[in-house]
Amino acid sequence: MTKGKIGILLVNLGTPDSPETVDVRKYLIEFLNDGRVIDIPAWRRKLLVNLIIAPTRASKSGAQYKQVWTKEGSPLMVYSQRLANKMQKHLGPDYVVELAMRYQNPPIQKAIDKLLGNQAVEKLIVVPLYPHYASSSTGSTIEKVMDVIKSKEVVPHTTIVGPFFNNQHFINAFANIVKQQNKLEEYDHFLFSYHGLPERHILKSSAQCGMNCQLNDCCSTFSPAKFYCYRAECFETTRLLVSALGIKEGTYTTTFQSRLGRDPWIKPYTDKVIEEKAKAGVKRILAFSPAFVADCLETLFEIRTEYNHLFQQHGGSHLHLVESLNDSDIWVEALGKIILSN
Repeated sequence: MTKGKIGILLVNLGTPDSPETVDVRKYLIEFLNDGRVIDIPAWRRKLLVNLIIAPTRASKSGAQYKQVWTKEGSPLMVYSQRLANKMQKHLGPDYVVELAMRYQNPPIQKAIDKLLGNQAVEKLIVVPLYPHYASSSTGSTIEKVMDVIKSKEVVPHTTIVGPFFNNQHFINAFANIVKQQNKLEEYDHFLFSYHGLPERHILKSSAQCGMNCQLNDCCSTFSPAKFYCYRAECFETTRLLVSALGIKEGTYTTTFQSRLGRDPWIKPYTDKVIEEKAKAGVKRILAFSPAFVADCLETLFEIRTEYNHLFQQHGGSHLHLVESLNDSDIWVEALGKIILSN
């Protein structure tokens, strides 16, 4: 019996088509109008995003994108496409790999159409490229994929790769990248900075899963009951990386960056911790960003540029950013193992 091919859909969050204001505004409007990202009534969200946030932030964000943009394009897009190309070679001819972005291009609809248009694809494996589960990233991506697939006359056998924040292949790959690039003994403190979320997002997930999250020391340990708690997942990733790298207790901090708006976001805040460490006499910080498998605006500008400047402003010497997994051969092999396990 002839077996069909397996389609692999890699999905990352998205990026503007260019750093120009018009394209950044278009991206922000699509991204922030997602009800899983800004979870308020649709009419309020539309007014807030379309009339206030996008018009006022597009120019500023565009200027930031210009500082990280490469000749090939957006770093997130460049690394993601390279990863998809390498994954195709790594997995071989029995697999068909496509890349999509949750927002902007290439769209999920187009990528799925290409995969299912290949009559030889008999199974689809969807890989949201976010290590940690959040409704605004993984949840939104799964929802969009299901919306596209359910409109098809033939609904393929579909598997969705779950969060891999504690997967040993992911942990080992990140730890090996760190060891290749850095000498840990040269740093006074280690900062694990994850993308932030509004506290209400955590509490809503907690209520659904019966976790009764307290947004404090309840994340100091991990259990299966906390598997879909983003904050607990991040602290668990830190613990596993600390163990893999041999980092001493008391020399590292888990923090959260990229706040938006006035509502409380999960703590501790990265910028506040950096300021405190600098004032306390810490001179050299090594910063990790395990929430992102590809370098992007949040790593290359917010951490490498803004946070390094903030650290030096308050007495620190240098804050160095660990390069992300990107399209490294280490990550290709690790992700391949994660995919094949599904």
